[in-house]
Amino acid sequence: MSTEPPTAAAEETAAPEGTEPETPSVPDADAPETAAESDAGDAAEAESTEAKELSEAEAATAEAATAEAKELSEAEAEIAAQRELRERIEERKAAKQGPVDAGAKLSGKAADLLAAVRAVESGEQPVASAFSEPAPAPRRAPEPQPVRRPQPVAAAAGPDDEAVEAVRAVLAEGGAPAALAARTAAALGEGADAQLRDDPWQLLRVGGVRTEQADGFARALLGAECGPDDERRGRAITVWLLEQAAVAGHTALDASALTAALGQRAVPDPDTAVQGAITEGDILVFQDAIETPGAPAPAPSADEDEGEETERPVRVLVGLEQYALAEESLADGLARVINSLPKEDGSGPSAADWESAAGKASGSTAELIRAVAGHGLVLHTGGETARAEPAALAAAAEALGLRVCAATHSAAGRRRLAGLVGSDEAAAVTVAGLLSGAEGPGRDRDGALALDLLVVLDAPQLDVESAAMLVESLPDGARLVLSGDPGVLWSAGPGRVFADLVAARCCPQVVSRTPDPGPIGELVSGVGIGELNQVDAPGKEVVIVPVRDAGEAVHRTVQLVADSVPRAIGVPPQDTQVITPGHGGAAGTRALNAALKERLNPGPGRFGGFDPGDRVAHVPAPGRTTLGRVVRADAEGLHLECDGAPVVVPKERVEQTVRHAWALTAHQAVGLTWPAVVVVLPGDATAALTRAWVYTAFSRGERHLSVVQGAEQALPRAVAEVLPRDRTTRLQTLLRPQVPATT
Repeated sequence: MSTEPPTAAAEETAAPEGTEPETPSVPDADAPETAAESDAGDAAEAESTEAKELSEAEAATAEAATAEAKELSEAEAEIAAQRELRERIEERKAAKQGPVDAGAKLSGKAADLLAAVRAVESGEQPVASAFSEPAPAPRRAPEPQPVRRPQPVAAAAGPDDEAVEAVRAVLAEGGAPAALAARTAAALGEGADAQLRDDPWQLLRVGGVRTEQADGFARALLGAECGPDDERRGRAITVWLLEQAAVAGHTALDASALTAALGQRAVPDPDTAVQGAITEGDILVFQDAIETPGAPAPAPSADEDEGEETERPVRVLVGLEQYALAEESLADGLARVINSLPKEDGSGPSAADWESAAGKASGSTAELIRAVAGHGLVLHTGGETARAEPAALAAAAEALGLRVCAATHSAAGRRRLAGLVGSDEAAAVTVAGLLSGAEGPGRDRDGALALDLLVVLDAPQLDVESAAMLVESLPDGARLVLSGDPGVLWSAGPGRVFADLVAARCCPQVVSRTPDPGPIGELVSGVGIGELNQVDAPGKEVVIVPVRDAGEAVHRTVQLVADSVPRAIGVPPQDTQVITPGHGGAAGTRALNAALKERLNPGPGRFGGFDPGDRVAHVPAPGRTTLGRVVRADAEGLHLECDGAPVVVPKERVEQTVRHAWALTAHQAVGLTWPAVVVVLPGDATAALTRAWVYTAFSRGERHLSVVQGAEQALPRAVAEVLPRDRTTRLQTLLRPQVPATT
């Protein structure tokens, strides 16, 4: 590991930071943005920025014209898929509550046998013919199916002009900017103006609005009737806090944490507010038994009657229905995948076929193939180089005649995966493309994906809703392999699906024995176990650049990207990515992007701050980031090229969904790699550093890693001691009674 000399002798001393608390807390959305919070996601921050400038938005925003029908975008397709999933979840929930017809839930052979029994009972068929089975047809590899592309459809109709005008009038009465009218009408739906008059705190349902702003709006509308003890206020803030918790990754919150957060926001009786939200159906409450692995069951007390169940300690959680249903659906779907693997009946590869395929592989790859042969769900863990193992599994399964699909989270990852699989990109898809139907094998008549094996890479990036949609889409008998690096940051959306499954031990887990090569791989491997080691880097694969302050960090970063790395390593600026802890601060993404644009693509920023050739990050939906460049701008909006595909962003959406991308946060960079990476660690961002953050940022470079080091001793302390803040989820609790744990 080489070190470039600092430009000045003095060094800044950073105050030590303590470890994160283990108990999950509700994020304080009212507090000013800090470096630790600013990495939560692009879209959420864009909405927050808009909310903080409410007073300026009225003069700056013009009413948008009704959008013409456009081709279904990837984000709209994913939203449609999410809507379809929720409808199916609601149908299943309603079916559970109603009477069940005998045999209505049966499928496959069980349904056939029930039909045969009824035929015999009715006299339609003799017993012998009813129960005779035709000889199974030999399995053939399916004919290749064309990838289904979204057809041009009319854009989803937004609120009509009359509804928007009615909402605008109510907002004006309450002193809120007219810029919120269209978004408020869309968020509240039919009768939005009446809803606001009846309950002004419903304004909190609009993204980016803070509690003090909703309070001011309510005071202006209600006058003397407005007070902090208003039950409408308590219910609205309860829901808002759970929505903020979802942004931080929780699918539910401990009831005590929620009531404490309500108390901090001047809700006089938090318990009553929570109970009111539960009664109105705004939130759900759960009582989950607390189980300690290896601990004996509680013994019955002396005064308990014989046969009476012993009370067990429970944990009271509350959550939004959206994530509760998704988590329940995911648990049910995973149990189905684990329990529905078809028996060996000649319709698929035999055990000998699987063993033959494993015999042609070696090491962890052979172990993975053998695990998939006998189980419906398999977890695979490993670093960047270990991606070759699930890719080899996919190729082997395809050779056995199975319908196989491998999915990753980005178009760049898809291209890398297609190269590893050794076939065209039709065998490798993105998760979003697979769910929307734009990529992959399509669906059968029952709506299930037409495949026998689904391999998902970058599985730690699966949030609970995406994971539920994937599992719901698998047909009975299909196998699922989730592969990923457990050391990287968790998903941008709520949940920690991969980590929960690893902890639940409900299926085989194959740990790759293939390490990442070179000095960068050696450095990252040490970080993964809590050690920040010095590594030999004869080819300047790893370079440490000490800096005194944030200003010097920005200067040295620009110098590295524009001059040092191209000259010494041979990597041009367009192939070098800067990663920093947060968006704000003197060396956050905003400051770094401004400095890098001035050096690499200077211009007046005449298109909403952008010029042709600018590197940008487009966030079509929360938690979804695609990288690209600006092509041009016209009356339609800002024209981008993202992952090789044209994208048009309407001008009213540019400020919220597009930002410069010479510098990214680690959350935006996870799942992607570049030939060279410059990681900036300013002294004012040490509170954001955790082992997972450092592991993620350092592992993005393929050939070269420069570390602009201003964090001093906070960096090794974070690697050794600071684990990521835990997330409150229920997946393990929901899986436990359905799937026995494996050893």
